[in-house]
Amino acid sequence: MANAAGRRHRTGLFLHPDAARRQEFVAACAESFDRLLTADSIASARHALAQNKISLLVIDLNGAAMASGTELAALVRSRAGAPVLVLCPYTRSATMAELMAQGPLSYRITPLAMPQLRDAVAGLMAPTADTLASAQQHLLDREAELNDLLAIQRSLQRALYGSEELERMGARVCNALCGYPGICHAALLRAGGDGTLQLVAQDARIDLDMHDVLAGRHDLLDAPALRGELVLIDAPDKAGDAELTAMLEEQGVHMLLALPLRGEPGGPLLGAVSMLFDRPLVLSREHFACFGSAAQLISFGMVMSELRQQNDALGLQLTQVTPFDGLTGVANRRQGEQVLDGEIRRARRYGLPLAVMAFDIDSFRTINELYGYTTGDRALAQIASMVQARLRNSDTLARMRGEQFMVVATHTVAIDAFKLAEELRQTIAATELAGGDTVTASFSVAQLAPDEGATELVARLEAALHRAKRAGRNCVELAMAR
Repeated sequence: MANAAGRRHRTGLFLHPDAARRQEFVAACAESFDRLLTADSIASARHALAQNKISLLVIDLNGAAMASGTELAALVRSRAGAPVLVLCPYTRSATMAELMAQGPLSYRITPLAMPQLRDAVAGLMAPTADTLASAQQHLLDREAELNDLLAIQRSLQRALYGSEELERMGARVCNALCGYPGICHAALLRAGGDGTLQLVAQDARIDLDMHDVLAGRHDLLDAPALRGELVLIDAPDKAGDAELTAMLEEQGVHMLLALPLRGEPGGPLLGAVSMLFDRPLVLSREHFACFGSAAQLISFGMVMSELRQQNDALGLQLTQVTPFDGLTGVANRRQGEQVLDGEIRRARRYGLPLAVMAFDIDSFRTINELYGYTTGDRALAQIASMVQARLRNSDTLARMRGEQFMVVATHTVAIDAFKLAEELRQTIAATELAGGDTVTASFSVAQLAPDEGATELVARLEAALHRAKRAGRNCVELAMAR
């Protein structure tokens, strides 16, 4: 009698436009309810909800689309936390994720065997008797989950900070994602001009290469992602590819989640990020929100990487028409190399000594990371101005790359160039930069050897500069002629 009383008035409502599908559900799950209603449209479902106390609403997203996402969202929202079960094919995972944002719901990715469907429905219909201990454990589990999600967002922020080339950024992003419990493989893919996704980077805790996964399988990632949709497959066999299923199951993969990457909502597709899981997880609303935010962060990183490439290309074009570095005002690399070539020819013609110095600001990335690139740019300009003021009119200061500079000192022998480099090193170390910080610089000095060209001279200079770095930085290293 107690069991019968517990089941009394358990009314279900199944929503799907196809009559055959509704009959299949009734045949499989009617025993879980005292009364089971069906609806063929959003309007009829709303009417049933208004006229009856519905214990469980089941929304089947398979087959024909049912109305608009807005109407479905309103239907879920109207439940106000009452049980909702969404049956969703992986090709409509995005719709399910959007519905989850409207209120609590459970989901199952289809196709789903009838015994599994009955178990899912019965589990939601079974009376719950949470003890204090189980409630406390649930709260602890939720706290751990939220901490893990917060940690992955912080890891991604660190991975994206200061990123340059897309491949390097992608490697750091995939490594960060693999730090989340359950993710055993992560991959970043870029949208190609031919309408496919091209692998940029991957990282894994399993022996799996995404090139093998993608080989000839555009339906798995390309088609849904290129439509701008989230993809969730909670069992490899649901992708409908026997060879792929065997490949993933051999590596212990239980689930795949892929998200499209866009620079802005509705904007062109930049690519996709995919994650493989070594355990079956039931993703919560917080999961989808976190991974959605992660996709936005990665999209932003891809946009910034593209902008940097465009800026670099523009900067290269500018060097063809101007001899000056736009940031520091000193000679740019192209001009510096031309001056060096010219001074080498002049030194040989007239038998004059020629010395060249190179210096690199030590640990300059720290300035950018602590204070931002704007402060770092001001610091570079300040250092260049200070060095320029201590050189002769006949000397040339050139910015070669990033925080590395070269000084071409005419009519100068190695020992005098060494003394000048030491003076400059001490001055840089004692100079207070914008923001109140200080930096040091490593120097190398070389004198042009007989019959030596610019390539050999610069190679000696670079090798000496590396020795200065290895020697502890903030020092001057003399590049001896061979």
